[in-house]
Amino acid sequence: MENYILLVDCTDEKGLIHKITGVLYDQGLNIISNSEFVEEESNHFFMRSEFTGDINGNAILNQLREVLPKDSTSKLIKFRKKRIVVFVSKEHHCLGDLLVKNEFNEMNAEILAIISNHSVLESLVEKFNIPFYYESHQNKTREDHEEKILEILKKYEPDYLILAKYMRILTSNFLSKYENKIINIHHSFLPAFIGVNPYEQAFKRGVKIIGATSHIVTEELDEGPIIAQEIININHKYTVKDMKQAGREVEISALSKAMKLVFEDRVFLSNNKTIIFE
Repeated sequence: MENYILLVDCTDEKGLIHKITGVLYDQGLNIISNSEFVEEESNHFFMRSEFTGDINGNAILNQLREVLPKDSTSKLIKFRKKRIVVFVSKEHHCLGDLLVKNEFNEMNAEILAIISNHSVLESLVEKFNIPFYYESHQNKTREDHEEKILEILKKYEPDYLILAKYMRILTSNFLSKYENKIINIHHSFLPAFIGVNPYEQAFKRGVKIIGATSHIVTEELDEGPIIAQEIININHKYTVKDMKQAGREVEISALSKAMKLVFEDRVFLSNNKTIIFE
């Protein structure tokens, strides 16, 4: 028996859980787990059901449309590894963690390729027999550079793009082609210290914790829906260099957690927030 996931969101009303599970029961399916949440401010209902069985996807979705509110959105997903392309620049720590996890099947994803605007990490990637594409941004407009990247992506048709310390701002045109499918790791506890040089900003402010935030990329720099955050304590003895060194482990952890949640289809978007069923 294969595993499937049903994601439902709609206006809240009485009996929704009964109606949804009733449809799955009528279809002869076995529910493994259910998670649900009502966002009171918007009166909106979210539910994630994982189940097994021989499914008729159209029959399930049609039956749900008959019993759920008119604004309902239902998504039926076969549990499978996601196909991802990883973007990097020069820093190796997040990429190294992803390469090892991919090599030993420790994440619900397969890395199809690595794309970089620098050649620094090519020798590392070669050790894992994954295609590495070096596409320099020098002497190119942002649009021309992204056109080259989009040509590469056409070969792979990834489910998600992972920005593992990719130090480039993507244009709205590029983002529109992968809306809500690009995951970034930012080296601060957002919304503090948005943009470049967050550790320098944190040092000048004299903070006592530093963190990292993994979020969905939107047109507003570092303001997309937050998926996961991690922090560590520091003190006045930490230099900017010390902060950067300590922050690397936090960045790895936050990105890894966010990817796990997304790849297991545990993340709903609600305006600029996330509803997460862990």
